[in-house]
Amino acid sequence: MERRRSFPDVLAGGIFILLGGAFVVGSLGYEPGTPLRMGPGAFPLLVGALVAALGLAIVVKGLVAGELIEFGRVPWRAIAVISLALLFFGFTVRGLGFVPTSAVTALLTTLASERVRPLMALAVTAGLTVAATIIFVVGLQLRIPLWGPWLGF
Repeated sequence: MERRRSFPDVLAGGIFILLGGAFVVGSLGYEPGTPLRMGPGAFPLLVGALVAALGLAIVVKGLVAGELIEFGRVPWRAIAVISLALLFFGFTVRGLGFVPTSAVTALLTTLASERVRPLMALAVTAGLTVAATIIFVVGLQLRIPLWGPWLGF
C-alpha cells in the first residue's frame, strides 16, 4: 500500500498553526481572567488554540491520508478582473460614492466569469448594489456618501 502525502493540506495546516499561534502569543499580553469572569485575553487565546489545533489535524491528515490532486488551468482572467475591481473600489469609493462604486465593482466581479451572460450580470449587479447599500449604509450606518463629489452631487 502506497502512502501519499498531500502538500496542499500540509501547507494549509501549517498556515493555520502559524495564525493560531500568532493569536495565542498576541493574547498573552492581555489578562485571561478566570472561567467564570473571562478577561479580554480569553477569547483570542481560545480561538487561537482552536485554530492551531485544527491546523495540526489538517497537517496530520495531509501526512497520513493524502490524495493526488490535479489542478486545472488557472483562471487568470478572473484573478485579474477581481483584483482590478478591488483596487477600483478602494481608490474611488470616496470620490464616486458608495452606490456607483459598488455597482461597477459588482459588475466587474460578475463579468470575471466566462459563463455569465450580460443580462444576468446586470441583474446580479443591481441586486448586489441594493443589498450592499442596505447592509452597509443603512444598517451599519457607515459614513460613506451614496453619491460622491466627482459626480457633482
